[in-house]
Amino acid sequence: MAHDHTDETHHAHIHHDPDQPQEVDEAQLRVRALETILVEKGYVDPATLDSIIDYFEHRVGPHVGAKAVARAWVDESFKRALLEDGAAAIQTLNLVPRIGDHLIVVENTPMQHNMVVCTLCSCYPWDVLGLPPTWYKSAAYRSRAIIDPRGVLTDFGVALPESTEIRVWDSTAETRFLVLPMRPANTESLGEDALAALVTRNSMIGTAVPVGPSA
Repeated sequence: MAHDHTDETHHAHIHHDPDQPQEVDEAQLRVRALETILVEKGYVDPATLDSIIDYFEHRVGPHVGAKAVARAWVDESFKRALLEDGAAAIQTLNLVPRIGDHLIVVENTPMQHNMVVCTLCSCYPWDVLGLPPTWYKSAAYRSRAIIDPRGVLTDFGVALPESTEIRVWDSTAETRFLVLPMRPANTESLGEDALAALVTRNSMIGTAVPVGPSA
């Protein structure tokens, strides 16, 4: 079961441009070595592996979640559907073949700001946000997001009023979360595509807020 907390209580198959020299760390070397062994033993089909990586690098990503958020900002009926069943609602947009996780969408309001973490590992809604950022998987974020969520937000440059409750949602292997951020001010004249361009991956994790054009 997924858990939430408040501040009151508070594989890497490596693709790169051969013309661009890049440093390879020890973890990447281990991944390459493991991949080579698995391919040589016939446990992994390289073509299938490339297809999986291409899917998560190019076909899915934050643009999927951003389009869902923008639609919710302009379509109240879609917003209600999104909050009721996130996976089913996003599936109706035909942006990805399927949403594999039980996806819960939580809405930011002036009174409550939501933030997502996975305290045990790095469970994350890949289908709507793409590859997780490195910091999301770090032990520092996973622990501090629960202990000091307001401090974490400050580190990300997000300053909220003391009256705003910060609620932290703990993802699991069965349940993932997506934050529906508040629509920025001065965006009444923007169309859905322009609104989606304001929505960042971090704002759908809850470590940022969308910024309107006047800013």
